[in-house]
Amino acid sequence: MQNKFFSFELLKEDKKTHARAGIFHTPHGSIETPIFMPVGTHSAVKMLTKHHLEETGAQIILSNSFHLFLHPGNKLIKEFGGLHKWMNWEKPILTDSGGFQVFSLARLNNINEDGVKFKEPKTGDEYYINPEISMEIQQDLAPDIAMAFDQCAPYPCSYEKAVKAMERTHRWLERCFKVHDKEDQALFPIVQGAFYDDLRIESAKVISSYEAAGYAIGGVSVGEGVELKNHITELTAPILPNNKPRYLMGVGTPIDLLNGVKFGIDMFDCVLSTRNARHGSFFTYEGKKNIKTKQFEKDNTPLDEKCDCYACQNHSKAYIRHLYRMGETNAQILLSIHNTRFLIKFMHDMRESILNENFENFYNMYSKIV
Repeated sequence: MQNKFFSFELLKEDKKTHARAGIFHTPHGSIETPIFMPVGTHSAVKMLTKHHLEETGAQIILSNSFHLFLHPGNKLIKEFGGLHKWMNWEKPILTDSGGFQVFSLARLNNINEDGVKFKEPKTGDEYYINPEISMEIQQDLAPDIAMAFDQCAPYPCSYEKAVKAMERTHRWLERCFKVHDKEDQALFPIVQGAFYDDLRIESAKVISSYEAAGYAIGGVSVGEGVELKNHITELTAPILPNNKPRYLMGVGTPIDLLNGVKFGIDMFDCVLSTRNARHGSFFTYEGKKNIKTKQFEKDNTPLDEKCDCYACQNHSKAYIRHLYRMGETNAQILLSIHNTRFLIKFMHDMRESILNENFENFYNMYSKIV
């Protein structure tokens, strides 16, 4: 069974919320949870080298099997010995299945019971992915954690459409487990059900019936409001097995991380740390700010006084603002380093608050400002 390579130690649970701290053991190292995972879509986190990533304290990164299937191809990466050797990254890696990318290409795809035919946006070339192909791709890529191939319902959508996507996700999940045979790779099932309580509960129970190393909640951050996202997360997370890590897919603002942990989530990923940086935005313990604003023109202080990242230790807001206004790529690099380190350190501090039985104070301190 794949689980002999994976185990989850639940070290502490908050007495008043569902927040918890643990350690998830994988073949490429142990991950202290709760954790934020930077996203390296094309097998690289934008603007960051391996050295940068290591300095941010990243314990695990995510890559996108859909995009790697298209370019350079999973077979080529397999020839190089899998993603770890391809990227020269020794720590754990997670790949998503391509289900969300298929959802995002709604105008270019054709979904049926067997799988999905879609057109590559840039070239118009046609491709086909189904649960069996998704498992083949991810086993070729050889990350520590692979995700089941699922169908993500849009927001908003009718109840009938949500049922159809959820039930197909469950049938596809069974097919994924039938062909997935890589012992040292975990396969995470994914909860779907759109934004209907009964469907989310049903889906959480169905995927929990599979013996897996961890479980995920998908289909959020697709256009719904914060309150609805929080409701679905709070409703769903406690249904998933307590002795395995829980992963909330595609979520990564500081307040989303804070609320997710409160609801019992252990793992998060999002592109926002580097995407926001490319647009001049940066996270602080006083809320999100933008380096382009004139108020930073003569500001000799770091991006955040509490941050220990390379950018904050070596440069001022005024300097980084100047670089950004001049179109210097270094500005985006420095902001990406800061944002990624900020989220990883934020999660570390949150974890410490749980271990020290102080999560409620941590939550109350930051929930209104980050």
